Amino acid sequence: MVLADGEAAGMQDLIGVQFAALGTVAAFSWLGPGERGRGIGTEMRAAALRLAFARLAAREAVADNHASNRVSRALGYEPNGTGWDTRRGEAALPTRWKLTGDRWETTRAASADLDHAS
Repeated sequence: MVLADGEAAGMQDLIGVQFAALGTVAAFSWLGPGERGRGIGTEMRAAALRLAFARLAAREAVADNHASNRVSRALGYEPNGTGWDTRRGEAALPTRWKLTGDRWETTRAASADLDHAS
């Protein structure tokens, strides 16, 4: 569960299917409609990625949720093709995203440099 201003705002999952062999995680989240657009979704995903890369030694993180494409881009994910899936019972062709551990380190270092410059 994710809290914002002391109130439940959403939830964040980190899933690794066959993680020992593949080293890949996927972060899934839900954020209440009133909480969107405030940067909370980016903070949620960044926390999950810090756990994945710094503590669990993940090799890469993947994403394919259209609603969170902006978060994926902001955190340094790169497009990784498309693939058919269903969304709300309908066929959809979402963009797949990939973030390697090396790219995460580069993205986080650049973000820290910007934080210190302001």
